[in-house]
Parts: sequence; C-alpha cells; structure tokens
Amino acid sequence: MRLVAPLAALVAAATALTLAAPAQAAAAPTVKISRIWYDSPGSPDSGANSSLNGEYVQIKNTGRSAVSLSGWTVRDETARADHVYTFGTFTLRAGKTVTLRTGRGRDTATNLYWGRSGGTLAYIWNQVKDTGYLRNARGQLVHKCSYNSSRHAYKDC
Repeated sequence: MRLVAPLAALVAAATALTLAAPAQAAAAPTVKISRIWYDSPGSPDSGANSSLNGEYVQIKNTGRSAVSLSGWTVRDETARADHVYTFGTFTLRAGKTVTLRTGRGRDTATNLYWGRSGGTLAYIWNQVKDTGYLRNARGQLVHKCSYNSSRHAYKDC
C-alpha cells in the first residue's frame, strides 16, 4: 500500500504534464511552390512557345537535404488531365529552385518543361485567379499557392 500512493501520484503528475503540453504545429514543408508567374510577358498572349515559357511555376527546396520529386505532381485548380504535370526522375538539391515552364524545351537541373504547345488553350494558369497544387508521389498535398489578382503577373507564395 505504501508504494501505491506514490505511484498513483507519479502517474497523475505525468498525465497532467502530458495534457498541459502544447500540441506541436505541423512542420512547414521543405519543398514548396515559391512563385507562380501566371501572365507571361507581352500583350496579348500569343500562344507561341516563347510566350508559353514566360508562364511558369517555381518549386523550391528549403531543406538541408536533396529531395526526389519523381512521381510528384503540379496542377492547377481545374485539374484537367492536361493541366497536371508529373515529375519524371528528378532530384531537387537542398536550397535549390526548379522552374517548371508551360511550353516546350530541353529539361535541365534548373528548368523543366510541361510540354504544352501552341494556341491560347495551351496556357495552364488563369490570368486572374487560380491555385497551384504540389503533391508528393503518394498523392498527398505538400503545398498549395492561390492568387486572385489581375494587378500583377505573378504571385510569390
């Protein structure tokens, strides 16, 4: 009996500490959308490849380790099949940014190309309001960025 009372007091104290401890906030993503340039330079948008490549989304790795983006996706609010980009084999090094351009081009470590071609329907990002979604290879939302403005050509996220 002499041990039961101190043990009960110890359990009660531990329970009180556990209940009083603040819940930890979810960690900020280390890979995120850093900018959406939704209105390519020039007026009106011509649909030419150079104009398409003036529209882009940037993905930044703010962490200390490289992250494989293989199988990750970027999409806009419409989520139509042709508005979803799936990363092939690609690793984003720590502290680096990759620019995903809407048009065609040769992929590098700093620029990737969605591959959309010609015509005004080939643009991805609406010029006034849209949301970009970044999902990992399991389909889980990692980050999103929304804009609602016709005053600027881009949104820093």
